[in-house]
Amino acid sequence: MRQFLIDDLSREERVNIENYLHRTARPAEMGGLFWIDLPESLLSERQQEHIDECGPYAMAVELTERAASFELLVRNRSNLHCNCIAYATPGQRAYLLDFIDRMLEEEMIKA
Repeated sequence: MRQFLIDDLSREERVNIENYLHRTARPAEMGGLFWIDLPESLLSERQQEHIDECGPYAMAVELTERAASFELLVRNRSNLHCNCIAYATPGQRAYLLDFIDRMLEEEMIKA
């Protein structure tokens, strides 16, 4: 899996990241997981074609006690086996990295 990993988090940094994710992302049904929704303007051509049956699209974040893992796979919420699921395009990857940079700056994460 392609991912961006922030590890060696202190307890305080982990709490700060969790609070940030609760404010800016969508918590998943399973604890410790969050979804960063992608704007429709960033969807690939195939994802835009499938928006009605498969959307919305998001990238997952897994938060553990010592790390935050940001997946570079764009998933949909309704069909786990559709060909619209794909690794992030350059624009989608930039959106995720901007999200991470904002989070690190705002929450003063040094890990």
